[in-house]
Amino acid sequence: MSDHRLLIVEDDVVLARTLARSFERRGYAVAVRHDLDGLEDAARAFAPTRALVDLRLGGASGLAAIRALHDMDADIRILVLTGFASIATAVEAIKLGATNYLTKPANTDDIEAAFDRVEGDVATDLAARPTSIRTLEWEHIHQTLVDTDFNISEAARRLGLHRRTLARKLDKRHL
Repeated sequence: MSDHRLLIVEDDVVLARTLARSFERRGYAVAVRHDLDGLEDAARAFAPTRALVDLRLGGASGLAAIRALHDMDADIRILVLTGFASIATAVEAIKLGATNYLTKPANTDDIEAAFDRVEGDVATDLAARPTSIRTLEWEHIHQTLVDTDFNISEAARRLGLHRRTLARKLDKRHL
């Protein structure tokens, strides 16, 4: 039986419920939040040892949740789970206190393994891999979204795109 208390911060109600049930079967105590409202009070009351945070919480950024949780407890293991991965958000999440970063879809085994991987791996392959134009475009879009606190209209303006065009691009990448 695990003594881990997992806080899931995920705006997708079905995914959050599925993850909660799966982790409860593994012996975790689980609490779920679907947005940032009341997150700090709930976290103080629950005292999680681990947190699973979605990067996009409706119109809000999960980066704020990472900062708040890390500020409350520097020892909490925070894992970002997102369908909107980019180098920029991975770097920011780690700077704010996340211990790992996964892209959706990920199963419970992947998530639990990521929580347990807190040390870096010096044997990671450093081979140069060319970055595709699509990846570069996505990273630029995502960095602009981060810079605008995920304000679609402002991001579109900064990118020189129509708001609907940006929204369509985001919908295509949503998992």
